Amino acid sequence: MALKNNHRRPASRYAVEMAEAQHRQALAGYWPQVTAKGGFTRMDEPTNFLFPAKSFNVPATTVTVATPMGPMPITTPAQEMQIPEQDVKIMDRDTYFASVEATWLLYDGGMRKGYREQAKSLVDMMKQESRRTDLEIVDSVTRLYYGAVLAAQLHSIAKDTLERMEATLNLTETMYKEGSGRVKKTDFLGNKVMVESLRSMVALLEKNALIARAALANTMGLPWNDSVTPAETAMPFTPFPDNLEHLVSSAYRFNPDWAKIEAGISAAQGAIRTAVSEHYPKLALTGELHKWWNDYNTGAVTDENKEGWSVGIGIEIPIFSGFLTQNKVSEAKARLAKIKEEQLLFKEGIGLQIRDTFLSLNAAEKSYQATLEAMNAAVENRDLNTRAYRHELVETEDVIRAQLMESFMAAQHYKTRYDHLALRSRLKLLVGTEIQHKLIRQ
Repeated sequence: MALKNNHRRPASRYAVEMAEAQHRQALAGYWPQVTAKGGFTRMDEPTNFLFPAKSFNVPATTVTVATPMGPMPITTPAQEMQIPEQDVKIMDRDTYFASVEATWLLYDGGMRKGYREQAKSLVDMMKQESRRTDLEIVDSVTRLYYGAVLAAQLHSIAKDTLERMEATLNLTETMYKEGSGRVKKTDFLGNKVMVESLRSMVALLEKNALIARAALANTMGLPWNDSVTPAETAMPFTPFPDNLEHLVSSAYRFNPDWAKIEAGISAAQGAIRTAVSEHYPKLALTGELHKWWNDYNTGAVTDENKEGWSVGIGIEIPIFSGFLTQNKVSEAKARLAKIKEEQLLFKEGIGLQIRDTFLSLNAAEKSYQATLEAMNAAVENRDLNTRAYRHELVETEDVIRAQLMESFMAAQHYKTRYDHLALRSRLKLLVGTEIQHKLIRQ
């Protein structure tokens, strides 16, 4: 229910979707970029061309003309011809146009590959973050579930102790008033103070049990006013079978934070590739298809000019950028080196965390047996003191101490069981194997 309803999961899922969309954006650079344009323009006046006035001289010429009288020369005198200024209209002032432009990057020196590697690594990082969210939800539900069981057990212990203390108080009152005089009023009053103090503690433990159930419901994604009652009334105990070396090696395979660092290294390598690509030229294929409409049919508005296409190849060669590219590469390499050093620190850190949790788990297993024996001894001690008190063989203080000691040792034993379960859950969170095991079981 928590993996289905917890509100942290949609946030991590959307983060993965965002990263995948960015990856698809990086892949878009491998495709031709096609753009369609269209529009309408209206000029204040039609476009024209002013042809200036000009004069030119025609030299004198002599032409021989055949006549009935024989060849006869005709002479044309030299002349100066004047051409006046001419205002030529090129196109009408209203023009509609449409075009389709395409650009296909053929070579970029590795720029697109670098962006693709960075985007792909971001997807991997977000997936690991989402997986960590699932692991944390499982860990939270495990701890809160058995925390609710522990709270119910502590409340039950306190109620049982209160009932026994009330019975002891009644017995003390009877022995004080009707007994041999060994039990005094001070014993009765001291017992009564302890009973009333315990009564307030029972109320507090009841509140803790209710809050634990509400917290469990909240982690499962239920409304604030809902409550979940655990089906189990006792916490199981199973010795942890794994060894430390196997746990640490498994963490390097399954821990989501470790996988995020490896994805970060891949992203840094892609950033280096992108920075280095600025040293290389870029080659692109370009093309255009256009058409425009104008009511004028002469001048510049001819059928040849109104529509057409063009294809070309463009190249961009970096020559000098003030050492900008060189420093970008240096920055990217330094970032990669930094992440690798952080990976070494994290490697030692996660090993130390697993070792600490593993040792705490071993200590909890040893405490389990010791607290169990102590609890059983406390139960037997309380029973013996209670029976002896009926015959005025022990003091009132001894009976009260025995009853409180039984409650204390039982609470300590159940707390040890809870610690063992919580440490096992934390170990699975650190190693990162809980979700994998659930998927395998399904």
